[in-house]
Amino acid sequence: MKTNISIKQLKRSKLYSEELGINLKSKNDKEIFKWFLASILFGARISETNAKNTYKAFERYNLLEPEKILNAGWDFLVNPVMREGGYVRYDFKTSTKVLQICEKLVKEYQSSLNKLHEEAKNSKDLEKRLSEFYGIGPTTLNIFLREMRPYWEKADPAPLAIVKAVAEKINLDLKKYNRKSLTFIRIESGLIRLRRSFKE
Repeated sequence: MKTNISIKQLKRSKLYSEELGINLKSKNDKEIFKWFLASILFGARISETNAKNTYKAFERYNLLEPEKILNAGWDFLVNPVMREGGYVRYDFKTSTKVLQICEKLVKEYQSSLNKLHEEAKNSKDLEKRLSEFYGIGPTTLNIFLREMRPYWEKADPAPLAIVKAVAEKINLDLKKYNRKSLTFIRIESGLIRLRRSFKE
């Protein structure tokens, strides 16, 4: 299936964090944690719509800080939060994951992802530290770090294989762009959404 999207349109693509009303430009710990939470939800094998709805459920219940999530507890995360978001298939597993991640973040980094970034020696160490959180695999890591590239010096994940594949199909040379730039990340977000157009 072909698409008529232009490079100009790709450069204007909305970031996933922007869709959720998260202000990463502020570099504020609260905003960065919101994006981390959203990335965890996007990282499971569920639809983007259900991941967004579940994030909005966390927002509705004012559970956008690690301490508040820990105080809410597992039962409350499963139902109503996960259930209302449509995160049913992975509700138990993801509730456990979110709680364990929050516990480690509070205990080892005083709830601050900025502190984690500061303590990381380089981009590899940053990825290593994040992957030490329970259930954080390569997909979640990429989702989180790609939109952090302009704001964290050590955030610089390689684009996903699907991003490169879609770029090739529309004859877009990604090497022309600085991948730490907002323009690159907008293009990347656009290509990720565009991947459905090329599914057979």
